[in-house]
Amino acid sequence: MRLVPWKPDDLARRLDDVVAVYGEAMGYRPELMEARRGIIATHVRRSGFRAVATLTTEGQLAGFGYGYVSGAGQWWHDQVRSALSEEHRKRWLTDCFEVVELHVRPAAQGHGVGARQLRALLGMAQGATTLLSTPEANEQRSRAWRLYRSFDFVDVLRDFRFPGDERAFAVLGRDLPVRAPSRE
Repeated sequence: MRLVPWKPDDLARRLDDVVAVYGEAMGYRPELMEARRGIIATHVRRSGFRAVATLTTEGQLAGFGYGYVSGAGQWWHDQVRSALSEEHRKRWLTDCFEVVELHVRPAAQGHGVGARQLRALLGMAQGATTLLSTPEANEQRSRAWRLYRSFDFVDVLRDFRFPGDERAFAVLGRDLPVRAPSRE
């Protein structure tokens, strides 16, 4: 497998594959995927958009990640902002790169793909901090949680509910840049 940086047009061209990986990794129902397709398609136009993809030797998409500069007027940013204290808003959202999506097909998980994608994405990120959200899970059993903790992400919000999703999420953050290889 090889990790490649993606430009907005690269992601747009592979949108069907991106949505399929997203659906597999998150376990979402197929009817939700069409709505996600439209949302992801608009994200490529956001300021500071950065993306990476992991491709198999056959060119199939094994995983991807992307993010952009977080700002007022963006749905996720506004949801998180409304739940934070003024002190945390200044600390985390003033100059923030939002890791919007980071997914690996279940069959490719457990081989360091997510760690390589996250390291590359954070290496390209603009901002003083980065935030992401992830479903609440047992930190010892969840690969995603172990990955984020290995990159020194800390709790910003816990048990947060986004409108339209019945699951609880955590919002995690860390300072940028990533200076040295984190433990995996």
